[in-house]
Amino acid sequence: MRSQRTQPQLGIKQIALERIELLLGMAKTELARNPERARRYVRLAKKLATRYRARPSKGLKRSFCKVCNTPWVIGRSVKVWLDPHSRCVIYKCTCGAERRFRYKR
Repeated sequence: MRSQRTQPQLGIKQIALERIELLLGMAKTELARNPERARRYVRLAKKLATRYRARPSKGLKRSFCKVCNTPWVIGRSVKVWLDPHSRCVIYKCTCGAERRFRYKR
């Protein structure tokens, strides 16, 4: 007997990743008109990734706030600074959450 919790098939993961990309793209375009709907799209994308164990790319993971699920649009929902001393890019969301990513020179 096989267990009920087997890994999803490769084709299903690929479809889930495509839908995640589509939802995050729609969230960025929807942010100006309806911010709450944009947050819902991000929540749905996160739920898809969890359900199908699909890992979005690093760029997609870094395209929304993990605290309030707002898609990051520079100048509208997030401010960006470079800290040359610690070699970090600092993203500060409108909710007040701050994320730092290292960079190389």
